Amino acid sequence: MSGHSKWATTKHKKAVVDAKRGKLFAKLIKNIEVAARTGGGDPDGNPTLYDAIQKARKTSVPLDNIERAVKRGSGAEAGGSDWQTIMYEGYAPSGVAVLIECLTDNRNRAAGEVRLAMTRNGGSMADPGSVSYMFTRKGVIVVPEAGQTEDDVLLAVLDAGAEEVNNLGESFEVICEATDLVQVRTALQSAGIDYDSADSSFVPSVQVELDADGARKVLRLIDALEDSDDVQNVFTNFDASDEVLAELSAE
Repeated sequence: MSGHSKWATTKHKKAVVDAKRGKLFAKLIKNIEVAARTGGGDPDGNPTLYDAIQKARKTSVPLDNIERAVKRGSGAEAGGSDWQTIMYEGYAPSGVAVLIECLTDNRNRAAGEVRLAMTRNGGSMADPGSVSYMFTRKGVIVVPEAGQTEDDVLLAVLDAGAEEVNNLGESFEVICEATDLVQVRTALQSAGIDYDSADSSFVPSVQVELDADGARKVLRLIDALEDSDDVQNVFTNFDASDEVLAELSAE
């Protein structure tokens, strides 16, 4: 289990009351707009849009903001931007691999902000393909514990194509092929199991174990990258023990 996944789950719980809530809202709204533009404005016929809306609602994004984003993306309302997805690759301190997914309407600005965050926090940019081969595109669904056991979740998703269920402490992480994401999520819903998020993500095949100092430096870099409005997601292959993560979350 990736330490970063556990850390991301901890951060997810704090996000709603976090000072960066407005920035998080903007990124979730951008996801909705892009999903509506790509697959249409009907969430019932557009699973990507459905999941983007669900994630925004779970994070308390106002319904009015969500509806306007769907209208902008689908063309029912003017004002949508021409968002482009760009992937950057690099290394964090301790040789940790980093994939940076940007959703931007200004390629030059995004590249500049990513490069600045990397160089200021001990990272370095890498050529395309030199890092991405260590990651595989997977479907990742985060399920709150809510009195359920790992076996309960596994039983609900096993026949739908889930590959593994990981216990993150107060939640479970369901991993599947990216193409099976909708049917696995639907299987959870059919079993009456709620979920926090369902995303297409990059999961590392090789992980780098870090001590508290190393993990602190990598997380500082991740925070700097995520502070950019253009950066939508940051994926890394660092791992850390529960003790290290507990030490860092207490800081």
